[in-house]
Amino acid sequence: MSDETDISPKTKADARPARGLGRGLSALLGDAETTRPSDERPADTGPREIGLDLIIRNPQQPRRQFAEEDLQTLAESIRLHGILQPLLLRPLDDGTGRYEIVAGERRWRAAQRAGLHAVPALIRTFDDLATLEVAIVENVQRADLNPIEEALAFQQLAERFGRTQQAIADTVGKSRAHVANMMRLLGLPEAVKDLVRSGELSAGHARTLLGVADPLAAARSILERGLSVRDAEKLATRADSIGRSGTTRSDDAADTDSKALAHDLSAALGLDVSLAHKGNKGGALTIHYRSLDQLDDLCRKLTALAR
Repeated sequence: MSDETDISPKTKADARPARGLGRGLSALLGDAETTRPSDERPADTGPREIGLDLIIRNPQQPRRQFAEEDLQTLAESIRLHGILQPLLLRPLDDGTGRYEIVAGERRWRAAQRAGLHAVPALIRTFDDLATLEVAIVENVQRADLNPIEEALAFQQLAERFGRTQQAIADTVGKSRAHVANMMRLLGLPEAVKDLVRSGELSAGHARTLLGVADPLAAARSILERGLSVRDAEKLATRADSIGRSGTTRSDDAADTDSKALAHDLSAALGLDVSLAHKGNKGGALTIHYRSLDQLDDLCRKLTALAR
């Protein structure tokens, strides 16, 4: 997939009311309420050449890992063809005349390796929220973020800006269940998250380890045995059962099915779900919510199913 997401500016004729941001960067850039352009915004909205010494990276950039081999490949392309897609920058208000990267840090890094002194850039005035949203949308649409980086970006939107999971989902064009499941990964031990960051462990495998007594040991077993996500769920269920009682439960198969069903329900609802099945005696299904917004959303979904 191309490194260069469409961030073409909108003309006045294209101006529209505020709308969902999941449509991409063009929606963000065309949303006057979100970008909040100031009176100081330059009249010339086209790209201009900006010196590399005047550009700094965004400290809140959700992407933390840049493969050196990929940067070198892009640098070679830039030497031959130049930068085809301008960077997106916002001016700093510290009086230094510098700019902060909103989108295009990978191109900026590669341009330095290619020996460029200036790069083409679009200058826009964004507040902190819009800056983070644009950075997340750009990276998520290009699948540049590893699952932990993506989860941390969602956490920033939730904790720093008070965004609900549904609002985040609308911003990045994902389902609410996806956002909820990604954020749950942050509850794993740091050593397990490192395996996810490196790509050794997939997000699907990592989710099976949530709630396991020893997630790292289970993760190592998954990698050593090359287990599928389904088999990892079974392993996690056995490990959890052994951790609780010291022996494997006689109804291990039924317990595995219950946990798999609870996992599927959790993914569909975007909420933590626990299922305690007691054979012929029935059982209990528990859905956990953390806010009234989540409860309201759950009620809407259940009501819709009942119609």
